[in-house]
Amino acid sequence: MPSDLPNLLTVSRIAAIPVLAALMLARLPAADFAACVVFTAAAVTDWLDGRLARARGATSDLGRMLDPIADKLLVGATLMLLAGLGRLSDLGLLAAVVIMLREILVSGLREYLAGLAAGLPVTALAKWKTGVQMTALGMLVAGDGTAALLGLDVLPVSLLGEALLMLAAALTLVTGWDYFSAGLRHLRRDAPRAEAGRPAAEQVRRG
Repeated sequence: MPSDLPNLLTVSRIAAIPVLAALMLARLPAADFAACVVFTAAAVTDWLDGRLARARGATSDLGRMLDPIADKLLVGATLMLLAGLGRLSDLGLLAAVVIMLREILVSGLREYLAGLAAGLPVTALAKWKTGVQMTALGMLVAGDGTAALLGLDVLPVSLLGEALLMLAAALTLVTGWDYFSAGLRHLRRDAPRAEAGRPAAEQVRRG
């Protein structure tokens, strides 16, 4: 059904991961090029599914649950493949660790705030971070082999990809701190209400 299209696009992002892994593990320039195409298509669905859902008024609980999961699976799997295949320098590997830690932090914050019926809205800077991050990963997946395959040997694709990945990691630190600060504000705001809701005897014992 047309109303299911946003969710289908989200699921396709998850389904793309094993295809991406198989292509990257082939360790061939043509396979790297195909992997870049698959990754880019998956990254585009990240933008497209949300846009379609809002335009059609077809947002759903399933979509809200699956969308962040699909994003984190795609990014995490790609970073692990790049690291496992030795296609990241030490600095690139450090940037990958920062990005993964931030994803875990934000996931934990969202789960905690869901229990308080509070949201954690995506900031404009976080959207820029995502754009830079996806561009970096696409270039790293393509690699220098793809550049040579396309006759663009002079273009240092991997080096540019790592530079963008480090920029994404820097933006990750900033946005991660923003989200953490927002979580702390909700915690401070909720603490007095939670304390007031406890039985008097329990409050005395805690005092």
